[in-house]
Amino acid sequence: MLSVRTVRRICAAVDALAITVIAAGISKSVKKRDIANYTHSANYHPENFPTIASCRASLLKKGKIHHPKPESNNDTGPQDNTNEPAIIQIKKEKDPEKLFSLFQSNACNQIVVENRVIFEDVVSRLAGARRSDLIEQILEHQKCLPQGRREGFVIRVITLYGRARMPEHAIKTFQEMHLFGCKRTVKSFNATLKVLAQVGRFHELRQLFDEAPEIYGIQLDEISYNTLTKVLGEMGSLESAYRVMIEMGKSGVEPDVVTYTTLISAFYKKGLRKIGDGIWNLMRLRGCEPTLATYNVRIQFLINRCRTFEANNLVRTMYKSAIKPDEVTYNLIIKGFFMMGKAEMARNVFYSMSRRGCQPNEKIYQTMVHYLCEEKDIGLAFIFCKRSMEKNWFPNVNTIKKLLKGLTAVSKDRNASEIMRLVVGRIPQYSSDEIMSFQEIISQKEIERD
Repeated sequence: MLSVRTVRRICAAVDALAITVIAAGISKSVKKRDIANYTHSANYHPENFPTIASCRASLLKKGKIHHPKPESNNDTGPQDNTNEPAIIQIKKEKDPEKLFSLFQSNACNQIVVENRVIFEDVVSRLAGARRSDLIEQILEHQKCLPQGRREGFVIRVITLYGRARMPEHAIKTFQEMHLFGCKRTVKSFNATLKVLAQVGRFHELRQLFDEAPEIYGIQLDEISYNTLTKVLGEMGSLESAYRVMIEMGKSGVEPDVVTYTTLISAFYKKGLRKIGDGIWNLMRLRGCEPTLATYNVRIQFLINRCRTFEANNLVRTMYKSAIKPDEVTYNLIIKGFFMMGKAEMARNVFYSMSRRGCQPNEKIYQTMVHYLCEEKDIGLAFIFCKRSMEKNWFPNVNTIKKLLKGLTAVSKDRNASEIMRLVVGRIPQYSSDEIMSFQEIISQKEIERD
């Protein structure tokens, strides 16, 4: 006898079989034309049916969407450079306002802000455009950001204010460092002194120097004293400058070679050789050996007094002391011999440079060309001038004029044309008036010959 569950399963199977048979019979009766008619009816819409096209037309009419702009292969509009790195965009931008906006939009971009070269370049270009207002906005904004709590970054801000010739803002930045959570030390103090020295604000520098230990708790170091010594020397207050060196010793700060060199230079410039030599001897007595800069100061003084042979002997002393002369040293000696009328000695010094491991620079070529023209040695002056120009080291305009006059005077027109070819190809170019003045020299000589 079957159970109830089994009977139910049999009934369900019979129902499923019946439905399958009925469906198969219906599918056989459908003809191809019926399928085509069904497909056609699927594309039929009743009247007033809201199609996609009608909806789009309605939205266009209401202004909620806009017609797409046709693409053009000849688009000459501004190119999208948003994918370029910020540093590249900043380098390319020429307009001060856009440069300011571009930098401000990257104020929190560490790649930009921490790049010293880019930061200084932006400030320099804005300063060149005389947009101190934009410089102030940039630097004041930077002080309020997290990097403003680092003294090294604040020193950069102070320095940039100095480059922009904004000393008041540099002083204010130093005085307000504590307001944005930055500890003030002698490093930021020295940076502020340097800015004031560069712009010639000597009174403010001395005042800040005197009040720094008491008001700001600054412990002065040798850089602080040396900055003040140099400023006093430039002001002509030599006695006060010497007293600063004495105060250094009393404050527990030993004068270094920079201190002595600064004082020696100041006294030499005033023609006080005995005092300058005395400080030189005092420096040696205290165990402080002269450096390259110290020797160059003394050589400069000897050259100015037309004592070139004595200066040349001092160069030998430098070699014995294992101090290698630099381009400044050789330029002074070469100039000194030319001034004494010893052109042959000057040429020998020039040729000996390379053998001693010092290559002539732009200033030395300038000196050689200038004085060779003075000595009427036009052929050698042409050789040096051409060699210099090929390195993109161009003498000043007056020296070039003197050389062109000398070349045309001895009928070396081909050499004069060679100089003109290099002059015209110079980058950056000379002004049109300067080039015209060069061409007039050659043209005038041709007219005289005709």
